[in-house]
Amino acid sequence: MKASLNFLTVGVLIALAACSTQEVKRDTPAPAAVVPPPAAQPDKTSASGQNPAMTLDKGGKKLHLVRIMDGLACKNTAQGAQGSFLIYAYPEDIERIKRERGDKVFAEFSDRIQAFSADVLQQAVNATNLDDNPFALGQDEAQEGLAKDLSVNFQRAVAPAIAKFTQETTLTIDITPFTPSLQFYRQGCQAALSEPVAPETSVVKP
Repeated sequence: MKASLNFLTVGVLIALAACSTQEVKRDTPAPAAVVPPPAAQPDKTSASGQNPAMTLDKGGKKLHLVRIMDGLACKNTAQGAQGSFLIYAYPEDIERIKRERGDKVFAEFSDRIQAFSADVLQQAVNATNLDDNPFALGQDEAQEGLAKDLSVNFQRAVAPAIAKFTQETTLTIDITPFTPSLQFYRQGCQAALSEPVAPETSVVKP
């Protein structure tokens, strides 16, 4: 099946190096083997309720939230999942790359991240059992179980792609599902994927 995934813009990556309080905006949605490193850990002190963590610790580096992607992928014509995915990047890497290679290289990075993120989302949805759970005690428990399973499958699939990207570009990034945003289709996924999505902008401040 086909995955639809929006993506960050180059300007945010560049601006982050200059100002740690740069606003983080959600883009307008648009159609869409390296050993994995240890899983990154969100900074729980910077997360509050339904708001994502603004920083994330990875390999001794503090990555900053630079963009929120919206994604939708169908497992079949009926089933699928959609939600928001958080992109973190290391500010010092951004500044160093900007000095060494200029700003234009980030457009290439954007294309690469967009491509592998859409593929990873599709892999994660394909690997997740979206059938009704007869053992769930209610809709909330069923939703939590699906969100957990999809998040685990996404992290497993994205780890080697991120490791390869970082090795080739020297830009440390991480991408993680924003669990509270995840929604699941048991019917009508393909129809939802085919529908145009109205522009939406979300601003998150550190």
